[in-house]
Amino acid sequence: MQHERWLVLSDGARPTEDIYFLESVAPRLRSEGHDIGRLDVRGWRWRLARWVLSRQPGANLVLCRTLPEPVLRWLERERGAFGRILYLIDDDLGAAAEDKALPGAYRERMFRAAAQQPRLLALADEVVACSSLLAELLREDHDNVGLMTPPMIAPLPDLAHFDAGPSGERPWRIGFYGTRAHLSDLEHIAPALYSVQRERGDTELELMLGQHAPSDLAALPRTLCPAPLPWKKFRDYQARRRVHIGLAPLMDTSFNHGKSFIKFLDIAAMGGVGIYSDRAPYTEIVEHGVNGLLSNDDPAEWRRCLMSLLANPMKTHRMAVEAAKTAQKHELYALPGLTNVDA
Repeated sequence: MQHERWLVLSDGARPTEDIYFLESVAPRLRSEGHDIGRLDVRGWRWRLARWVLSRQPGANLVLCRTLPEPVLRWLERERGAFGRILYLIDDDLGAAAEDKALPGAYRERMFRAAAQQPRLLALADEVVACSSLLAELLREDHDNVGLMTPPMIAPLPDLAHFDAGPSGERPWRIGFYGTRAHLSDLEHIAPALYSVQRERGDTELELMLGQHAPSDLAALPRTLCPAPLPWKKFRDYQARRRVHIGLAPLMDTSFNHGKSFIKFLDIAAMGGVGIYSDRAPYTEIVEHGVNGLLSNDDPAEWRRCLMSLLANPMKTHRMAVEAAKTAQKHELYALPGLTNVDA
């Protein structure tokens, strides 16, 4: 077997890098004798990274989402010095730039990223997308697009927090751990959360949005709004924190059409059962009533799902067990075209 060198050129998209390569595919490549590295190419680090790259002729490169402009220009000039280039993408950048429901600063960043993307596609031998709908979209612009749905890279916890049903002394935690990009999705189901938190005294609501949490939701009883965490700290928090019910609303928008089912894995990593919007990508992994619940967009249906899970703790526990089993099946993945390891 020919041993190869793979280098991730990092523009700071650590979640994408870790989930889709460094903590999933890279260990498999190392086990086959390949050499894996990561180069931070942002700002002043680029000078050192360029020196390293100049001494790695024939190395294969992994690009995630974006590159700093000076790095992209250099790579366009030096493309012939390297082997294969893979481009990993986990968002529809163009749709994000045009979605007026998203925060303005985020849209501006996505606009710049979308403008750069055709050049990255031109450099890539293969594009790897995180969802079937995003892959289908990218096939309009590239002849070689592979699909890699998110792998499970977090450890699965025990489910001891389900030993007792919800009570005032031991309330069940309902958690939302989406970013601000999904704030409008959360706001859509807010009436369900108002109802549950006001009617019951045995639930705790956690919204990891900090100061960006909707004020009406933040003011509800037994509601926590911890600030969003950087990726590494969030991984640590996720490993310690337990949730009973996770919320993953995903409204019917062009931006959301490109999303993966990563939130299913996030909720399983915290020991929870999720309520998910009844559309792709969640319909690809959730079996309603078995490893989670699927809901239409009516807040009344989200309330019904919440009440059902709270009223049937033993059934909810069984669903959490099944969700963990489903997540575990997604632990081993191969990046398309790289290895022969199947999920």
